[in-house]
Parts: sequence; C-alpha cells; structure tokens
Amino acid sequence: MSEEKKSLNFLEQIIEEDLANGLPKEKLRFRFPPEPNGYLHIGHAASICLNFGLGLKYNAPVNLRFDDTNPAKEEQEYVDSIQHDVHWLGFQWDQVLYSSDYFQQLYDWTIALIKEGKAYVDDQSSEAMAIQKGTPTEPGTNSPNRDRSIEENLELFLKMKNGEFDEGSHVLRAKIDMKHTNMHMRDPIMYRILKKHHHRTGNDWCIYPMYDWTHGESDYIEQISHSICTLEFKSHRDLYDWYVDQVFDETKLELRPKQREFARRNLSYTVMSKRKLLQLVEEGVVNGWDDPRMPTISGLRRRGYTANSIRTFSDTAGISKRDNVTDVALLEHCIKDDLNKTAPRVMAVLNPVKVVITNYPKDKEEFLNANYNDYEEGFGSRPVPFSKELYIEKEDFREEANKKFFRLKLGKEVRLKNAYIIKAESCIKDENGEVTEIHCTYDENSLSGSGSEASKRKVKGTLHWVSIKHAEKAEVRVYDRLFTDEAPDGHKDKDFKEFLNPDSLNTIEAFVEPSLKTAKELDRFQFQRLGYFCVDKDTTSEKLVFNRTVPLRDSWAKMDSK
Repeated sequence: MSEEKKSLNFLEQIIEEDLANGLPKEKLRFRFPPEPNGYLHIGHAASICLNFGLGLKYNAPVNLRFDDTNPAKEEQEYVDSIQHDVHWLGFQWDQVLYSSDYFQQLYDWTIALIKEGKAYVDDQSSEAMAIQKGTPTEPGTNSPNRDRSIEENLELFLKMKNGEFDEGSHVLRAKIDMKHTNMHMRDPIMYRILKKHHHRTGNDWCIYPMYDWTHGESDYIEQISHSICTLEFKSHRDLYDWYVDQVFDETKLELRPKQREFARRNLSYTVMSKRKLLQLVEEGVVNGWDDPRMPTISGLRRRGYTANSIRTFSDTAGISKRDNVTDVALLEHCIKDDLNKTAPRVMAVLNPVKVVITNYPKDKEEFLNANYNDYEEGFGSRPVPFSKELYIEKEDFREEANKKFFRLKLGKEVRLKNAYIIKAESCIKDENGEVTEIHCTYDENSLSGSGSEASKRKVKGTLHWVSIKHAEKAEVRVYDRLFTDEAPDGHKDKDFKEFLNPDSLNTIEAFVEPSLKTAKELDRFQFQRLGYFCVDKDTTSEKLVFNRTVPLRDSWAKMDSK
C-alpha cells in the first residue's frame, strides 16, 4: 500500500472505492447542510473543513445548502453569519441552496406517496404515537389511522396544507413497518403543521417537511454523490435510503446519493449543543454568540483565532468513526503555533508597578529601535519611547528572592528589553506593605544593540516595560475557559451551567506601547512574555480594547511530549 493510501481517512477510502467501481469522477459532488438556527461552532468547522476539503481534493463542487425546514427557530441573521464563517475559513461554495427551494417538489412527491398508499394522516396525540412506537427491543403497534383510505388521506393532507387544522393536531406519516428493528422506520413523521412565518417563503406554507424526508430528497435533487453526516444520523440511514428509493428513477442517468457518517467534533471544557449555546446567550451568561468565550467560529475569530489555526486543528484532530472528545489544549496549541509565526511582538504591562531610574535625566526621552520579531526577518521594527519613569509587571520585582528568580530584585541587575541594564536600589511601599515604586539606576553604556562592551554584558533576566509618559491605556479582557469541568454537560444529575467558571473573564486596565494606538480590529499581537492578544471590535479612537487569545504556556505541547 502506498503512503498516499495509508494517509486516506475512511471517508476518502469510501470515495476511492466508488471511483474504482465505476463512479465517474465528474459525478462527485458534496454539500455542507447547516440549519440556520444559530451560529456555527468549532464542531461545524470540522464538517466544513471535511466537505470543502473533499471538494478541493477531488476538484468537485460543494453546495452550501441551508436546512431551513423549521421556521420557529430559523432567522436570516443565522444564514448571513454562516455564509460569513464559511468564507472566512477560506472556502468557496458552488451554489447557495435552501431546502425551502424544494418545498413544492417535496409536496408533489408526498402526494404521489399518499396515492401509492405509502403515507397517511394521523391525528393521534404525540403521547399515543410514542407509546405505539414500542421500544428498541419490542415491536410497535399500528396506528388506528394507518388504514385510512387514499381519498381520506389526500383530503386530510390538503386541509393540513390549507391551514384548516391546529398545530399538533395532525401529522403525515410514512407507512413503512411498525415492527422494524430500526425505530426510525416505524412510520416516521414526514410533515407537521407549523403556522410560523418562514424567513424565505413567508406564509406560503403552514406544513413543513421533517429533516429525514427533506435530507435525502434534497441530496437527490442536487445530485450529491456523498452525503456526509455526523454519527447520530447513522441510525437514520435506513430511512434515508427508503425515502430515496421512493423517488429514484433508474431510467434516468441520475446519481443515487449515498449517506455516510463520521463522529462529530466534541471539545473539552465547553458545550457543543446549539440549544445550550442559545441558552447561554438568551440568559445573558455570555455577551452574544460572538462572545470570545464561546466555541462559535465568530467567538473564536473575535478572540483572535485565525482561519488557518482552525483548519490546522480540524486536520490534526482528524476524522473518526467513533465519538470522542478532543482536548481544547490542541486547539490552543494550533493558534499559538500560528501566531508565533505571524504575530508582531510588542510590549504591554497588565499589572503595573512604577520604576524610577534615578540617574536618568529628568526631561530626557529616547526613541529606541525595536524589532517586531527578533527571530524572523520581514516583520520590521518600530520606535519605542524610553524615559525616566517606566511601568513593569508587579510580579517581576521582589525585594528578596532565591537564585532561581531571574527578574528584578534589590541589589541585582536585569536588562530592559531593547533598552538598558538597570539595577534595583530601593523601593517604596504603601501602608499595606505593597510596593508602589522601585528606584533603580541604569548603565547608560548598556543600550541594546549599541555595540558597546557594556551592552554585551550578560545578565540573566530580561523584562518588558512601557514608558509611563508615552504609554496608552487599554482595556484588556483576560479570558479563561467558560466551564471548570472537562465535560460540563456530561453529568445526568447536574445542569451544565453549574460548572460555569466565575473567572472566565477578568477585565483590567493595562498600559501598552504607543505603536498600538493605530491597531485595528482583529489585529493580533504577542504581548511579550504575556501571551497573544487581539484588538476587539469595541475599540474606538478614544479607547483600545484587547482580548487575550491564549497565554504563551503551551499545555498541549507538554502533554504531547510526554
């Protein structure tokens, strides 16, 4: 077996087998079929990357088809956001289509099924139908309405369509087999009454097809070769095939679509149910679908994740046949790896303490040249102002410390990044014993890059800093995981919101170097020694707002090395 064959995932193997068995390559066509009832999340990104990735691999078209069969939950806002997310991830669809495009064709096929005695109207309660459906180990029993005449079923279904019945009073069911071992085949519902305004068809319809009836028929209409679904639809495959059997015409040169399933992407320390994510939004737990703590694509984008990092994550996590949970640390590793190659390095202080350089001239200021990346070429540089009074991080100073503390301590030296070597001489404290000011001296001959002997002196610690006189205030939102539990919705006896992390957002006032004043929304930076940060959409000309994407520490790399 060749290396290329070994690298194929199981879905690619299925496609390769179909091609080897005579399927013309030009007949390959895929689709991504989201329901527009919420914003897409990282799990959907896996499906997007899979389907559009297959399209790229085989040079085959991919449709973006909206499964818009439930007007009670669907909105144009979601349609727009889904299109934006797919484009942002770097993919282009062949056609934008909607299940609602096929409402008339589905209705016409349904009339034909009723005339063939393969569908009937049932006016029982949902509770009664559930009891009759039986259990996985016990067969179901027939509805008392199952043997209605074709004429009566046609008349009742027309009344359903014309809005003459209340919601929930009547449904149309396929007549298959109430004793089938697969419960989805036990006379499934095909249509229900929903007197709701549809975002595309308005009030033209008050009956709407169920997903199972719509799915395969839409694939057939669009001539999708491989209908790739998540694993929960595997038990629906029998029904998918039965429905397609009812409309497939062997006399025409048409393709019969094939459904195959892969395991959905689950991520630790979050929830992937759109219903639960909507709950977080509606209850104000988060600030909208694009809150940077959300696993939505829009939330990840706002937090600073790149399209490349999400595509890399999807590729690295791979495609599986079995349900599994991917550690969020892998996602964090992918964005760190991407930003390490692309993000300019700048200086910001999040927890400031004042440093006074006592032997530096009071009115002097310098603009020091600082590279945006010391390790890669092509990033350029910028001038960074230096003056007598600076901010450094509070945790970078101790009055006394052991030999392993390589930052600033009394009587010892450190280098200020891109600047001078300083020595801590004394400090001032407030009434609570907190250090409020550190007095230092500097070696004026030790300027980084000056070539002097003093500049070449080796000191073990290097600190980031900002000049107080020139610093820009910024609001920095430090995000942590939204949940404290690895599987917040995995506890049968507890609500998933019991595991919400009270410290998932910490907003602080920080000070950043003045070059960031002109930063624009979604610009990404490494704040040296602190992490990766992104300019938030709340930024204005008067106020800079940054979101922490991820800290520098890479927990996945440590786990991977073990």
